[in-house]
Amino acid sequence: MLELLIHITGQVEVHCDRCLGLFQLPRDIRETIYVKISNTGVAKSDDIIVLSDKEHELDISQMLYEFIVLSLPYQCIHPVDKEGNSTCDPDMIKQLDIHSGAREKKRKTDPRWDQLKQLMNTK
Repeated sequence: MLELLIHITGQVEVHCDRCLGLFQLPRDIRETIYVKISNTGVAKSDDIIVLSDKEHELDISQMLYEFIVLSLPYQCIHPVDKEGNSTCDPDMIKQLDIHSGAREKKRKTDPRWDQLKQLMNTK
């Protein structure tokens, strides 16, 4: 049985989910793959790869790709700078603020909810 210790370090270029700009997201991935050599044929499970005793190569390129993709966060946003300010594109953020403000103005509240809120405030 073989134990492959995989260590991947580097940066992945991703799009910011807030401003749509590109930025480099650092990655440091450590995974373990177990390889069992057997004469029963080639099989594969989530954590163990079974190879026949006649095989002399192992292609783990798809596994490496999956390790990298699965390490990405669900939401990618530009990191903040040393002062805690966003490094997103300021022009795009300004446009988002303009459009979200216009959306807030168009949104009208249901008068029934206003009456219920008044009941909660009277306590």
